[in-house]
Amino acid sequence: MTGTLTLCATPIGNLEDMTFRAVRILKEADLIAAEDTRNSIKLLNHFEIKTPMTSYHEYNKMEKGRRLVELLLAGKNIVLITDAGTPGISDPGEELVRMCYEAGITVTAAPGAAACITALTISGLPTRRFAFEAFLPTEKKERQEVLDELKNETRSIVLYEAPHRLLKTLKLLLETLGNRPIAVCRELTKKHETVFSATIQETISYYETQEPRGECVLVIAGKSRREMKEESIAMWKEMSVRQHMEYYEQQGMDRKEAMKSVAKDRGVGKREIYRSLLDDSE
Repeated sequence: MTGTLTLCATPIGNLEDMTFRAVRILKEADLIAAEDTRNSIKLLNHFEIKTPMTSYHEYNKMEKGRRLVELLLAGKNIVLITDAGTPGISDPGEELVRMCYEAGITVTAAPGAAACITALTISGLPTRRFAFEAFLPTEKKERQEVLDELKNETRSIVLYEAPHRLLKTLKLLLETLGNRPIAVCRELTKKHETVFSATIQETISYYETQEPRGECVLVIAGKSRREMKEESIAMWKEMSVRQHMEYYEQQGMDRKEAMKSVAKDRGVGKREIYRSLLDDSE
């Protein structure tokens, strides 16, 4: 009989984030795979958990992942934890989960704290729909590609950032996304937890005089549908009505359907498009 891999959430700040179930599962496991055993030993000692640990992180995820799968196939129950929060979110846990499913091993979770969800819920920005990007790529070209993809994102955007890179990232966001509402959530669930809500420009001005401390989660407002519509109308109006019609007709639309689409794009009635085409042909 194979063992089970359990993804176990750990505190993101306050030790009381830990659930009773998480403590029990960690105590009952055969092995704990931790992102950094030096950090995790403090947590285990606090809750008097004596289960053996092994490291599992970005730099050994393939080799160690295969070894963990072997142990699970041999019947060992293993718990995966990260330094803080839920494993598999912005860490190599997703690789181990994939390897387990490929080997036919059961994977389950002991849910709990997650910085991205905690920040989103206290940000004051829309929570129904959101896009989570974790840390922006460090490579300049790839980072800009991600930012460009977010330009027209209508959902709230959640990013992680280190304090020493916060100002640089805020300036990139202003340059790429414009001056949107943002909430900078710091030191989540800790004694000095703060949420700074303002526009991106106001946030830059604030942190130019106040040195940021602690890991940050940024929650940024998505582009409104009104903005999207206005930008779309402005783009189409750069074309003549005839050019706009030709655009759709070249895609195989008949004249009636093309006229309907042009009217919708430009925010006017079909009669106005018809009159414009008549005037243009005279």
